[in-house]
Amino acid sequence: MRAYKGAVDDGADGFECDVRITKDNQLILWHDPDMKRVASYSGRIAEMDYMQIKRHHPEAILLEELLELARDNKKELAIETKHPVPTGSVVEKKVMELIAEEDSTAGITIMSFSWLALENIRKINPLQPTVALLEDGFNTLMRRFTSAQYLGPSVEYLRLKPELTHEPRKLFVWTVDDADDMRFCSDNGVEVLITNNPSFARKVLGYH
Repeated sequence: MRAYKGAVDDGADGFECDVRITKDNQLILWHDPDMKRVASYSGRIAEMDYMQIKRHHPEAILLEELLELARDNKKELAIETKHPVPTGSVVEKKVMELIAEEDSTAGITIMSFSWLALENIRKINPLQPTVALLEDGFNTLMRRFTSAQYLGPSVEYLRLKPELTHEPRKLFVWTVDDADDMRFCSDNGVEVLITNNPSFARKVLGYH
């Protein structure tokens, strides 16, 4: 939460987060399938209750907490559902249930590397904006067959495939922390730039 509040102070337009489901069906913000890298604990997120996770990493937060912060500060939100997971499509169903409770889902997009996850979201709500994240090996198939309105290449992949900038679909490019990469994205019409340092990005791109 300190990082997201810092992003508000740094002038970020929105937040990005990774979501998994705990054993007790809570939508937790967590990137990895386990706690090793962040908390030096071998427990797997899908096999632990939320309070168990909190005991090993007190700063862990739930998606609904970030939704509240985004709403209160009028920030956009990009939610990545992580796969593969033992609960399959449950994470998308629960995310969609949660954001359906919002007064407005404007400014909320859901992202995934999973083609099936994106199709499941479309079945639940065809109007929900989605981003097809691109990774080596599946990019061509994903670009061709996804129903997602937007594409999400890494900045490294975009540099390898600059023709992506001519796509009619808006690009969500990650993770852009280098000044040259920021300028490259800006010069090539990238509309959404995901970075770990929004204040630096604003300075490089001349935002005020």
